[in-house]
Amino acid sequence: MPPLRIGFIGAGANTRSRHIPGFAAIDGVELAGVVNRSRASSEKVAAEFGLPRVYDSPQELIADVGIDAVCIGTWPYTHREFTVAALDAGKHVLCEARMAMDADEGAEMLAASERHPNLVAQIVPAPFDLRSGETVTRLIREAAIGDIRELSVNSLNGGGLNPATPLHWRQRLDYSGHNLMSLGIWVEVVQRWLGDLRTVSGHGSTFVHERPDAESGRAMKPVEVPDTISLTGEMANGAHYTIRVSSVTAGAPDNGITIFGTTGTIRWSPDDTATIAAHGKPFEPIVPDAGTDLGWRVEQDFVASIRDGAPVRYTNFPDGVRYMRFIDAAWTSIHDGGRRVTIDPASN
Repeated sequence: MPPLRIGFIGAGANTRSRHIPGFAAIDGVELAGVVNRSRASSEKVAAEFGLPRVYDSPQELIADVGIDAVCIGTWPYTHREFTVAALDAGKHVLCEARMAMDADEGAEMLAASERHPNLVAQIVPAPFDLRSGETVTRLIREAAIGDIRELSVNSLNGGGLNPATPLHWRQRLDYSGHNLMSLGIWVEVVQRWLGDLRTVSGHGSTFVHERPDAESGRAMKPVEVPDTISLTGEMANGAHYTIRVSSVTAGAPDNGITIFGTTGTIRWSPDDTATIAAHGKPFEPIVPDAGTDLGWRVEQDFVASIRDGAPVRYTNFPDGVRYMRFIDAAWTSIHDGGRRVTIDPASN
């Protein structure tokens, strides 16, 4: 079997800590080269991990006929451009999350993948539930807590309280688009377990309106993404949901996901453990089903899809467009006075 040669566009924290080591550990995979935001940073990554080539631009890497697959580790503002170009150049693509700046860009990426059905197109999945998620999904499918009536998601921290904290790229529209803090990660998990969210009404607030520019360290720049958001609406299964994501809630308890059914409740925690209880009974641990407690296997799964034709599950492009459509709807509602927005299932 010929080696699978992978090139890296962008070498941020996730690429350095997970993707490069993950691919390096797979037999028959060669780390072919890298291009980062500057020549100096590219050379630093290449030296650290022993990559044989540094490219001067993403376009040069994509055009290299010796590259079989591309791992895109940049911020969302370049995902559509690099993904479409790589697929059209005949490369398999693993793209960092979130999928794109908005759903329209995600749809362009999906269309490109559909033009090349022989190529693997995968988004790095939300990593929260890789241990317990499949078991929680099974319990919901088997009505272990009855019919679902309500869902509560809390992602609350105090990371945005200090006004001297430099502007994060997630707070810039030109880098992150419609992505609202960590909302997309949570919605991706909810959609895996429970299906689509049908409507959304949202409110958001920004308390620190400008922050020091992280790139220059001097100039102040506007904060363009809310510090806190609250969303509510109806799921496709008829249940009600609430989602809170905030960076101004230090000391808040009970982050995670709670699913309320007619006969019981499931609680999931960010450490990827879960408990279940029938009404009136104590909560008991949910033990992951045999063979489902796999943890992080993103690079192995990507290579298996290329070599063996295994379908992409975590996360395929259609599922990425699904969560991007919800993110767009939430963005619209927040910026239109909390107007109730319906997500058209026909467009997913």
